[in-house]
Parts: sequence; structure tokens; C-alpha cells
Amino acid sequence: MQQPELTLTEHRPFQTQRKDTWWVQPMAVFIGLGVFIVYATFRVFLGEHYLHDPYLSPFYSPLLFSPDGSHSWLGKMPEWMPPFITPAVLILWAPLGFRFTCYYYRGAYYKAFWADPPSCSVSEPRKGYRGEHSFPLIIQNIHRYFMYIAIVFLGILSYDVWKALWFEDGKFGIGIGTIILAGNVVLLGGYTLGCHSLRHLVGGIVDLLSKAPIRRNMYNCISCLNRKHMLWAWMSLCWVGFSDLYVFIASVYDLKDWITF
Repeated sequence: MQQPELTLTEHRPFQTQRKDTWWVQPMAVFIGLGVFIVYATFRVFLGEHYLHDPYLSPFYSPLLFSPDGSHSWLGKMPEWMPPFITPAVLILWAPLGFRFTCYYYRGAYYKAFWADPPSCSVSEPRKGYRGEHSFPLIIQNIHRYFMYIAIVFLGILSYDVWKALWFEDGKFGIGIGTIILAGNVVLLGGYTLGCHSLRHLVGGIVDLLSKAPIRRNMYNCISCLNRKHMLWAWMSLCWVGFSDLYVFIASVYDLKDWITF
């Protein structure tokens, strides 16, 4: 029996003729991002156990203020600051903004959280289209500016790795935490430096890349990373959470890290 064609007045949520398990991917993304959001929210507002000298959690870097003023850039947290404003709250808007406006993540959470649409050839659970022409989705258009800040953060996290090489009495060493924080920088670098906006910034303003060899080489390098942008996005997201978890556990239980040299 032939299926009747849908009209604008006969909208049916998730109507599709697909027979495969199309819902698996958006469900996996929903669970993965959901777990990270819950954990990150807990850690951001906890406001403690983010430092196990010389390791600093990437959730709290750069450490602008600290309760006692130690290890921070600007000293002690001002007394007038509300209790829910932790050192992480002051800085995490930047990397979160970069990921929230990322071209890959937009496609991922549009499907998984908003079902807009949930998958190809699957109808949305709403009649109207919610575009990016109004708040809050209009901020997607400033992804490039978040990218500039993310590159600065990448440099700061690299400096944290340098500091993680120096232990008590200024002795040089490589600990498990050092390796974890270094891996975090590598994965974040692969994700950030493979950004679509960075590739357009490097190669999108010239007509012939062959006449700009430096730009061409940079464009090719960025394109190489960009081909695996989804993989870099997930690996860096999981690893930054793991890096924070390691510092958190080490701080709570005052673990003595294994150090070489």
C-alpha cells in the first residue's frame, strides 16, 4: 500500500523510510556529550582540587585567581566575587565557546540534542525551521574570534606542560601527569589547528595558492588535520576531561606521582 505524502499540515515527528539504525549515532553523541557536560559542570563549580603541584588542571588554566593567591596570575580571589564564581568560571567561556560554535560540534549537537534534524532523511519533531538568524544561535557566526582565543589558550597550556617538568627544589623530571598534560596539548593542537576557519583564514584570501608557497604549505597542513576534524574533536574532548580527572584524583588523595630522571 502506497504511503501518503506528507503535507505541511501533516507533520509527523521523526518520519522516515530508513530501515537502518540511524538513531545510534545521535544517541551515542548525546550520551558522550551529556557525560562530559555533567562532569565538567561539577568540576567547574567545585572550585577546588585543580592543582597538584606542579600539575594544573586544564579546566582552570590560566589560573587568574586562587583562594589563597598562590600559583595564580592576579593573586587572591576578590572578596566581592560571588561564591559560585570559581577560577574555572572566569576562563572556561573561551574554550567552550570555541567548541560550541565549531562546525563539527554544531552538526553533532543539532542532531543529538535538538533533533534539528536527528539524521539525514529523518523529519524533525517540529514544524518550523530554527535557523541561526536569532539569539542564541546567531553567535555561531563569531567562531573565528573564538578560534583566536583558543590558539592563545593552546600556548598557555603548553607553558603548563613546561612547568610540569619541574618538581620540588627545581628538579627536572617527567611524571605521568606531565605526559598526560602534554598529550592534552597535542590533541587540542590537532583539533584547534585543523579548524575550518583557520584554513579559510590562511588560504581563503588569495586567488592562487601556487603563487603563495608559504600560505599553500600552511593550508595543506591545516587541511591534513581538518580531514580528521571529528576524530580530533572527540579525542581532545575526552583527553581534556581525563587530564582534569587525573589532577583531581591526585589532589584529593595527595598521590605521589612516578617521576623519571
